[in-house]
Formats: sequence, C-alpha cells, structure tokens
Amino acid sequence: MNTNPLRIIPLSLLLMSTLMVNAITPEKKNAATQETDSVSSEKIVYRWEAKGNPIVTHKYTCDPAALVYNDTLFIFSGEDAAGGQKWYNIEKWCCFATTDMKNFWEYKMPLRATDFAWGETNAAWASQVIERNGKFYWYNSSQTTGIGVAVADRPEGPYKDALGHALLTNEDSKGKKHSWRTIDPTVYIDGNDQAWLLWGNGACWIVKLNEDMVSYDEDYGVKEIDIKGEMEFPFTEAPWLHEKDGRYYLSFAIGFPERIAYAVSDKVDGPYEYKGIINEIAGNSNTNHQSIIEYKGNWYFIYHNGGIQTDGGSFSRSLCIDKLEYDKKGMYKPILMTTKGVEKIK
Repeated sequence: MNTNPLRIIPLSLLLMSTLMVNAITPEKKNAATQETDSVSSEKIVYRWEAKGNPIVTHKYTCDPAALVYNDTLFIFSGEDAAGGQKWYNIEKWCCFATTDMKNFWEYKMPLRATDFAWGETNAAWASQVIERNGKFYWYNSSQTTGIGVAVADRPEGPYKDALGHALLTNEDSKGKKHSWRTIDPTVYIDGNDQAWLLWGNGACWIVKLNEDMVSYDEDYGVKEIDIKGEMEFPFTEAPWLHEKDGRYYLSFAIGFPERIAYAVSDKVDGPYEYKGIINEIAGNSNTNHQSIIEYKGNWYFIYHNGGIQTDGGSFSRSLCIDKLEYDKKGMYKPILMTTKGVEKIK
C-alpha cells in the first residue's frame, strides 16, 4: 500500500457539493479503546481514533455490514487491494469494532475468500454477520459462484465454511441471466424468530432460512421481492433489511453509478412501496453499499466511497459513517455524506 500520507479527494470536484474535504493522515499511534467482554484482546491487531470520514484510513475497505453485540458495534467489510486496480480485487474480509463511534480497533483477519474452496480466490464480496443461538453466521458472496455461509463462536472469529459448498447459486436466482446475480446477501431475524435471507444483482430474491441457519425452507422456495412504484433507475444490488416500529425498510442501490434508495412494507417478503433516493452517488466510487443500524439510541448509515487519495477509487474504497434520521411519518430524511462524520458517544 502507498505509504505516502493519505489525503481526501476534493469530492466537490466530483459533484459532491455536500462533502467538504480536508487532509487525512493515518494515525500511527493507537488510541486507548474501551474493551468489553465481547473483545478478545489477543486478536486485536490495530487501534485508532477516527478523524471523521473515511473512518478507516490505514487500508482500503468496502461493503460494510454492522452488527451490535454485547454493547459493541462490529463492522465487517471486504478489504480492497491498493490503488491502480481495474476490477474488484478483494481477497479477504475485515472485522472492526467500537463502543463509542470514535475509538476503533481491528481484529486479526477473520476470513479469506480462499476459505471457501468452491469460491473465487479474489472475490471476498459483500457479506453480513448475524448471531443466533450463540453462534455467528457470516453470509458472503463470491462474484459468480454464489453465496456461502461461515460460522464461528465469537463475532470476531475465527470463521470456517459451514457447508463446503454454496448455500445459493445462480440456479436459485431466476429471471436474470448475468453470472454475478447471486451476490450481496443480507440476513434478518423477525419478531417471530424467523430468519430471512435476501440477495441479488438486477433483482432482489428472498428465502426463509431454517433453524440451522445453513439451509432454507424449500416449501417456501425462492421468491423475488416485488417493489411497487416508479424508480428513477433500475434496482442494481446491495439490499439491506431492518425493522423500526413494525415497518420493514429495504434499502438498496439503484442505477450505475449507484445511488441508495429504499422501500417499505408491513411484511418482510413484501410487497414493498418505493419511497425514493436517500443517498446520492458516493464520491470517486461507482458503487455504494450501505448498512443501516441502531446503536445506543442513534441510527447510523454506514457506507463506502473512494475518498482516500492518492490511490482511492471505485476499486479501492473506504468505509464512512453518517447519521440517519427519520421524519415524523417514519420515512428517511436525505442522508448527507460528510467529512466530519459522527460524534463520539458514551
């Protein structure tokens, strides 16, 4: 990786008028970090104090997925190769954590693309971790070979392939023909303790997971999510599902370059009503990928852009966090990408 000081790209030149940029230099001295009972100190390889967005500047990171466990916010991501890439060269996943949104730590690398013998070696694509019955299940995608699942006893791992083969392949993603349609899994457990898995590029599909979390209900089968209403651009990818006050929010990327939009429903499997774009094109990156989560009474929008210079871009991306707010009707307020990021919390 380039060892020169990293500076934020002037994103205003990239039509990001809402994002004011300043210089960013990686922190070489580790900040003191509060540890909880969910932390294994011997697995921590790096600590730092975030200086705004991007929150991770010592490496390139993409496709964030958040998990709250034992009062700690974990963020799982892919690790992009350094700049100059012509495609998504992502050999491994990362695990970061914080208890105050300011002081972060990174765990030892928990999972590689090569840990899935059936997958592609440089395709540690978008993923999500969820806890159930004391186990942690990491659903991940591998470009053209499908969606797999790894399992661990702790959120930071180590993880191992739970099946030895893909859980879902292109055979499960009906109605589309392109080879990378079975990607970007998001997993959710509803109030009836039913686990659901959604995924897709070009369309969004859904299955009911069985109690074992590594198989799905074949009687329910695979269904395509119906999103009603006129969208500005077609559905692209990056579904993320969460619930608030009895309403299900499905956010996703539309168009290319990608914007993040959302739809709402009273049922997990829809139909959903389209509500509009909430986040515009990410600076210096053709893609975006969001994670929306509540932590200590605040809602956060976690995403990536290409905002690190000199090597940042569409294939060398960086994690960012901004606040998410709802209006009086329970709809999202537009989310502004900022350099400041979010405040420290207790």
